Amino acid sequence: MNGQLIPTLYTWAGENDRLEQLTAHFYAKVAQDEILAPVFLHMSAEHAQHVAHFIGEVFGGPKRYTETDGGSHASMVEHHIGKHLTEKQRRRWLALLLDSADEVGLPDDPEFRSALVGYLEWGSRLAILNSQIDENPITESEPMPKWGWGETGGPYNQ
Repeated sequence: MNGQLIPTLYTWAGENDRLEQLTAHFYAKVAQDEILAPVFLHMSAEHAQHVAHFIGEVFGGPKRYTETDGGSHASMVEHHIGKHLTEKQRRRWLALLLDSADEVGLPDDPEFRSALVGYLEWGSRLAILNSQIDENPITESEPMPKWGWGETGGPYNQ
């Protein structure tokens, strides 16, 4: 990047407004989806916003999830405990979220999408694992995950 600072994924994605737009759009689709609607039947009105704040924090943005929403990495994991999620549900969740990313205009450059898909794959596979157990394996002292550009090293720059 010719000596320029590499932006966080949060900044590159469009910051909080864009992430909230993404999750609102996504959860509107989920509510209409026969595979996922039953899983999210009892989600709070603030759920989409909390998920946007969680992703934003993981992607290097402000600590809205932990400081404003009162959440932690352990509390996010707790939402999945005992839900017995399936691979079919995980794949549908991923497909709808990636479709939503396109529909709300998240950056589509290969580097950002590689980082986004990498995070969503990692997180959704952990959600499956955690949904099969009865006790949270994460303690409140566990730090929030941090996700960056990974192997791509930053946004594409010709």
